[in-house]
Amino acid sequence: MLHEAQALVLDFGGVVTRTLFETHDLTEIALDLPGGTLTWRGPFDPASDPLWRSMQADEISERDYWRKRTEDVAKLTGKPWTEMSDFVKAARGADPEAVMRPEAMAAIDQARKAGKKLAILSNELDLFYGSEFRDRLPFLKNFDVIVDATYTKILKPDPRAYALCLEELKLPAGACVFVDDQRRNIAGAEAAGMQTVHFDVLDPATSFADALRLLAPSSS
Repeated sequence: MLHEAQALVLDFGGVVTRTLFETHDLTEIALDLPGGTLTWRGPFDPASDPLWRSMQADEISERDYWRKRTEDVAKLTGKPWTEMSDFVKAARGADPEAVMRPEAMAAIDQARKAGKKLAILSNELDLFYGSEFRDRLPFLKNFDVIVDATYTKILKPDPRAYALCLEELKLPAGACVFVDDQRRNIAGAEAAGMQTVHFDVLDPATSFADALRLLAPSSS
């Protein structure tokens, strides 16, 4: 059943943050790699990224994808990384706010001012970034709910992931607008009864505008 939207539920990586594909230049500087070293582009150039295509085909998980990328970059840098968070923290830890999407910050602020609840539903928030990264992002204190599979061990699109978020929000599924850049996660949210926006990393502004439009009170 569709309700008037009362909450904005966001994936974190790729939606709130710019993707690692978009920030290769910052990563190369942070890791002291020559410009142009990192060539995998995921959704920005699927044809040149077979590993990404395997993930999209559900042949490997999202975590498998980033585990392999961590191994690749560890070899390039000579770092003894064993966890995905080692790579992400090294690539992004210097200035976390530099990789936040300005469109996300504006949408979060607008939703909060409109009295909507805010939630993060992520497969890898602390797994990828580390809990200290979260502590350096003051805007996250405005979120009512953060459900992170780092701790729940339940990955989207498992129906239980959405159910956990809805339970913590204390809202029916139809009252929540869910935004994610992975189609399979959107399909899972739709099956749960949530309103959805498939986030286009190539056009963040339009995706957030669509989400805010769903959050706006309907005219009688």
